[in-house]
Amino acid sequence: MIVFNKVSKSYPYNGGRKSILNNFSGTFPQGVNTGILGKNGAGKSTLIRLFSGGEPPDSGSISRQGSVSWPLGFSGGFHGSLSARENVLFISRIYRRDPREVFDFVEDFAQLGKYIDMPIQSYSSGMKARLAFGVSMAIDFDYYLIDEVIAVGDSAFKRKCRIMLGDRRKRSTVILISHSNNLLKEFCDVGGVLHNGQLEFFSTVDEAIQTHEFNQSLL
Repeated sequence: MIVFNKVSKSYPYNGGRKSILNNFSGTFPQGVNTGILGKNGAGKSTLIRLFSGGEPPDSGSISRQGSVSWPLGFSGGFHGSLSARENVLFISRIYRRDPREVFDFVEDFAQLGKYIDMPIQSYSSGMKARLAFGVSMAIDFDYYLIDEVIAVGDSAFKRKCRIMLGDRRKRSTVILISHSNNLLKEFCDVGGVLHNGQLEFFSTVDEAIQTHEFNQSLL
């Protein structure tokens, strides 16, 4: 499980501080897929980095039992001057996975063709998205963190991502941040709303969607 214990996080903003989380405590057990909504600027991407450990809280603690992915689709960990092949082989060794097995999966999924051996800095944003999602899916995690990645790419790629994610969900837990109500209903069991530094949870995704839409109507 992932446990937040009295976690607070804020940033400097307009001469003051913008609160992302304010003394939040909550447990995210394995097997319960969670969808989180929030308006633009609420801090959803910061929240997903807190989940992953990519960013520390200002106060409080976050404990993780089980393996947690980086945010799916995140390409910031790639070395731009190296090829996709070189990056994939390096990442597979870090996670102690068979390099050939990981590379074969990514090559088949991302379908980069000759670009697989070209520097990533020469890629389009769509190519980077295909590569990043492929690498994420090639390595099994107990938790998959998803920040809008399924909305990237053409319709065929989106469909492939949904099928792959549905397969992974059979044995892993999903934490999904998205503006798509349909995605949340498809992949999540419970819902949460991030609003003004508070993260409130509901027993159904529909309740979370209704609360989020109400908050949006107040803007």
